[in-house]
Amino acid sequence: VGFGLIMCASVKYSSRGPALIPRMKTKHRIYYITLFSVVLLGLIATGMFQFWPHSIESSPEWTLDRRSVHDAPLVKLPVSSPIPERGDLSCRMHTCFDVYRCGYNPKNRIKVYIYPLQRFVDEVGVPISSTGLSREYNDLLSAISDSDFYTDDVTRACLFVPSIDVLNQNSLRIRETAQALAMLPRWDKGMNHLLFNMLPGGPPDYNTALDVPRDRALLAGGGFSTWTYRQGYDVSIPVYSPLSAEVDLPEKQPGPRRYFILSSQTAIHREYRTELERLKEENGEALLLLDKCSNLSQGMASARKRCYKGQVYDYPQILQESSFCVVLRGARLGQATLSDVLQAGCVPVIMADSYILPFSEVLDWKRASVVIPEEKLPEMYTILKSIPHRQVEEMQRQARWFWEAYFRSMKAIGLTTLQIINDRIYPYAARTYEEWNNPPVVKWSSVSNPLFLPLIPPRSPGFTAVVLTYDRVESLFRVITEISKVPSLAKLLVVWNNQNKSPPEESLWPKIAVPLRVVRTKENKLSNRFFPFDEIETEAVLAIDDDIIMLTSDELQFGYEVWREFPDRLVGYPGRLHLWDHEMGKWKYESEWTNEVSMVLTGAAFYHKYFNYLYTYKMPGDIKNWVDAHMNCEDIAMNFLVANITGKAPIKVTPRKKFKCPECTAIDGLSLDQTHMVERSECINKFASVFGTMPLKVVEHRADPVLYKDDFPEKLKSFPNIGSL
Repeated sequence: VGFGLIMCASVKYSSRGPALIPRMKTKHRIYYITLFSVVLLGLIATGMFQFWPHSIESSPEWTLDRRSVHDAPLVKLPVSSPIPERGDLSCRMHTCFDVYRCGYNPKNRIKVYIYPLQRFVDEVGVPISSTGLSREYNDLLSAISDSDFYTDDVTRACLFVPSIDVLNQNSLRIRETAQALAMLPRWDKGMNHLLFNMLPGGPPDYNTALDVPRDRALLAGGGFSTWTYRQGYDVSIPVYSPLSAEVDLPEKQPGPRRYFILSSQTAIHREYRTELERLKEENGEALLLLDKCSNLSQGMASARKRCYKGQVYDYPQILQESSFCVVLRGARLGQATLSDVLQAGCVPVIMADSYILPFSEVLDWKRASVVIPEEKLPEMYTILKSIPHRQVEEMQRQARWFWEAYFRSMKAIGLTTLQIINDRIYPYAARTYEEWNNPPVVKWSSVSNPLFLPLIPPRSPGFTAVVLTYDRVESLFRVITEISKVPSLAKLLVVWNNQNKSPPEESLWPKIAVPLRVVRTKENKLSNRFFPFDEIETEAVLAIDDDIIMLTSDELQFGYEVWREFPDRLVGYPGRLHLWDHEMGKWKYESEWTNEVSMVLTGAAFYHKYFNYLYTYKMPGDIKNWVDAHMNCEDIAMNFLVANITGKAPIKVTPRKKFKCPECTAIDGLSLDQTHMVERSECINKFASVFGTMPLKVVEHRADPVLYKDDFPEKLKSFPNIGSL
């Protein structure tokens, strides 16, 4: 019955349907479906055009890869075409540049428009340039078009770059090039236009700026002098060296080189060469004076070779064999040799009076070069010899980085120029001095901050003192007694490293206010002092020897306070230094008083307990086994480890003269034997070899209490008992 009722209801519903909704005629239905489909397709197409990436914007028509120069439209220049004015030397950004075209944008980035490529000829069909569009200028324009600065919308542009190549004035017809610039649709007396030129002037006077009349246009020039450079308006750029693209010079580690000074330029003025030859006679093998080769076999590229007395050298590879490389002015102030020298990591010695160094608006050239007046050429050797070896290494490193960041390609040169102009227009978003001049920190997987602490760890947890001892019980007890007086001491842990003798009975140990634990080791190893014992519950660890009885409570407490400020550093008292031995060609350990520190001895030093884990489980190579086998240098190994992980130098606390030379004055310790000092030097060379680099950092400062040297009553000082003998 139920089934029959359902069927009846169903029939009843379907019989009433047609009566309620009249049927649409077939032709109307087709019409509405067609209309709906057209509207839907229109909406889809609109959305695709609106939101699809506009790849056409990054496909400029002028690029040689996409369009041949010969296909560019031909433009004839009438003889009567206007010529721009010579160029206003008084132009500055606030007088000759319309910043309002740039406007505000969230990215604080200027927009640069590149004019379409055109071939300009005079009325008889002679081109304005003998070379057309050079490869270098095409690379420059391509780099701009692929950058975030580029726009193909001329109405949005803040800066305009002509596709007229004026890099080399030698290839230009001056008057006709100026007329071509004036014909550009947005020229407006050169306002907001940027020209790139690397080889300005011509014989006989070789002007230091482009001779093409250019109205108010900005000039990125490769040979400015102080007379032609408009400070804060023009941009001084390097002269690009084609060898940069042809020769791959692997970076050479900073340090002493085979030659001290090298001169590789071939077109040096006769007076300069005579003076260099005199310096060569005085200093012999320290100076290598190269010239062009006259006896090369046929087909050998002369640009890649230099000679001295018949001996042929590969160029620019030979530049890597010298600490300093001479860059003298030629007919022009700007020299491509500067780029070659920087690429080689050789410190350029620049002698070109009034020369505006490339990108000197933002680059600190004192960090990468030596600038000497031309009249001081006879004194060059003496001047360079006065520069400390460590500073030379820093300059070598900086020189190479300058090349990699700003000189290595036309792209680097072009984008650096635009960034400098961008910083002028948006000064509140400009790069800082550090961003321009400090090489980026290499983020190796192992180089990171290992500490999970507040910026300054709280004082309350205190530190754990870990005392390594063998059998000097009397001295050990004195050390324990002195350390127990330090307010921030939380626990004292004695590492008993003698397997043949038991530690004293509990009743004989000094009675102190903090827990005292004794851990017996299974083997007599120096590395036991850095084992991550479970008994160490504080973040801070004080490693101290069992004979360090001269430190006062104030000195230890102050050392802990310093560590709280720098919890990722080694903070210690006796400072040591590593030096490069030029005669032996290897590293040397120095324990005498010097102005520099690169290590602190862990006979008395604070550090974070995390480094115990790294020392025990992550020490590179066989260093830990080497230390245990030689019973020496565990402190040097810890200094290497911390410096390599953090990239930071240790901090020396207070000038303790009692620590002048523990290696020399120890009575019954390990350091009595003179061979101990020789082994310390061997340790440094061994560890540097295992690490593959020299991670130790040198500093020239220490930490002292604020009122340490002031003439105040002792009761006013937080740490009165510091530094006294």
